This record gives sequence, structure tokens and C-alpha cells, in this order.
Amino acid sequence: MRVAIVRRAPRASYSMDVYADGLVKGLKTVRPDWELVQIVPEQHQQGNSLFNGLNKYYQRYWNYPQYVKKHDVDIFHVIDHSDGHIAYWLKDTGKPVVVTCHDLVNFVQPENARSQARIANVSMAVWKWAVKGLCKADHIISVSNHTAKDIKQILDIKPERITIVPNAVEARFHQLSPTDIAAFRQQHQISPETICLLSVASNQPRKNVITVLKALKALKAKGITVHLLRTGPNLSEEFKTFILNHNLSDCITDFGRPDNTTLTKIYNAADILVSPSLYEGFGMTLLEAMACGTPVITSNVTSLPEVAGDAGILVNPTDVEGIVEAVCRLTNNPEYRKILIDKGFDRVKLFTWEKTAEQVAKIYSAYFN
Repeated sequence: MRVAIVRRAPRASYSMDVYADGLVKGLKTVRPDWELVQIVPEQHQQGNSLFNGLNKYYQRYWNYPQYVKKHDVDIFHVIDHSDGHIAYWLKDTGKPVVVTCHDLVNFVQPENARSQARIANVSMAVWKWAVKGLCKADHIISVSNHTAKDIKQILDIKPERITIVPNAVEARFHQLSPTDIAAFRQQHQISPETICLLSVASNQPRKNVITVLKALKALKAKGITVHLLRTGPNLSEEFKTFILNHNLSDCITDFGRPDNTTLTKIYNAADILVSPSLYEGFGMTLLEAMACGTPVITSNVTSLPEVAGDAGILVNPTDVEGIVEAVCRLTNNPEYRKILIDKGFDRVKLFTWEKTAEQVAKIYSAYFN
């Protein structure tokens, strides 16, 4: 079988790169005789000028679909719902079209899109048009039960056209030796006694970074020696102001967007991942932390309970005191902490790219039986 994997532009979305890379690697393992054609849009000049903005729209919504359409393959798989518009163009090829939907957060919480777009109304309208291309796809892969529920309710797509296939965790996320962890913490001047929290998140409102900062403030007010490691884009002015007003600068280390090796070290160096998102289509960071032996505190909403299972502590995402209590329990109860870590190691075994790829391959094959 000749399969087209229709990708986003490199680095356009880190999570989409992870998904595409993991799926391709898994498919090569479980179906080594298949030919995988990875289609990637051309890179174009970046900038904030009106011309560059219009050219970006032209390339993504007209030129790239035409380029994809020219490929001679048996089946097309669009790996990101934000490129769902490509399904409009592929219907007249007569070839099956599969699209993976990771979340529909902009329908549910439109403030997340508005927080990042220069012309919010235009961006939102185009995004909705693109995502509604899922209605033209032959089959939709949903990464979680929660996202599948959104697809059915928001896009009015029948359940038989949707298959739930969860994401997976990369093998590069693993537990390091105590010596390596101690060396990394020492390098960043973090003492062994310090409780290290970790936040892996963007500035989008749904990531709820402000609650992490409030929990950090509350822990510090209790006299607990605590430090926050964070990765992601530069903090917004709102978060910077909060940090300055509450004298938190000296207990935060910001790694920005680290490379893969450093990110694994950061997960290992942390004592606890705190991920109180208000909405997630899946929540890959939970599995990444568990694979590194780092306990997880996360939200009891959307898809996060599906991913965490019984291997994480679930809290109301806006309950600062609940997060503080969970941190203290993990810190003061080594036996409970070990139980959670062991459950995390067992949990991640359920989420491999080979298992994901096997399920996806069966979806492809169903069109040729």
C-alpha cells in the first residue's frame, strides 16, 4: 500500500511533528512492506507584513492542497485537523481520506485562538472552515474519547466514521540515573532538598499557567522550599507581572523551548509535573513525565482523566489549595509517591507508537478489503 502522510510545515506545531514522526516510525515497524510518502509544504518567507500574511494563506489554503492532490497514492492521511480543508480538494481523487482530529478547543474555548491571532475574527473563521473539512473525510481518527464526543456534537459526524486511537509517548522519554539527575539540578543551582515543580505549557488560557503560579506562591508562603521549572514560549506580560508582584522570580527557571535531550533531563529533574489544563484533546505531557518517573498532578476535566488513569492525581484545575495539598502529599509520603511512579511506568506501556500505528493501519486496510 502507498500511503500519503500529509504533514504540517516543519516546526509549525511541535505536537504535530511529534505525532507525525511517531506515526511514521510506528507504521514502518508494523507494516514494513508499505510505502509511506511524507508530504510537507514548502517553506516560505516569514514576517509580519501584509504581503507575507496573505502569501501564507495562499500557500496553506490553495497551493498546498493542490500539491497534495497531485500525489499518486492509495490513501491520504491528513495528520492535523487544522489542515482539514485539504479533504475538500481530495474528494474528487476517488481515494480514501483519513484525518486525525486532536482537539476542537477553538470551538469550545475561542479565547485560546484570539489570544494568539493578529486578526482574530478572520483567523477564527478560516480555522472553522478548515476544520469543517473533516465532514468530507472518509474517516476520522480521534485521539481521545473526549475529542470524539466533541467531533460528534460540534461537527455532527456519525460515530461510525470515527475511531479513537490514542497518541503515544516517544522512547526518548525515560528515567535517568540519580547521578545524572543530581548533576543537572546542580548545574541549575537547585538543591536536593528543593521541591521541583514542572510546567510544560504555552500561554494559551486553556493551559491555565496562572494556577501553577498561584500554587507556587502558596507553597512559598507556607515556608516550603520550592522551585518551578517551565518550558514553552516566553511568558505573557500578565504572567510576568504576577511573578514580579509576588517575588517569584528567584524560584523559577525558564528553559524556553529546549532540545529533546534537555527536555528529557528537565522531566527527570522535576519532582512533580503540574498540569492543570482547562482543556486538552489528549495530554501527551502526562505520559512524557510518567515515562521519566515523575509523578503527575493534572485536571479532572476533558481528556486528562483518560490519559492519567489511576497513575496521576486528579484535581479541579482552578483549585489552588487542592494542588498545594497534592504537592505536599507527594512530598511527605514517599510510599505513596513510589506507588504513583510505578503506576506511571505501567501506564505508559499502554501508549506506544507501534500500538497506535497498528490501529491506524487497520483503518487504512478496511478500504481495500
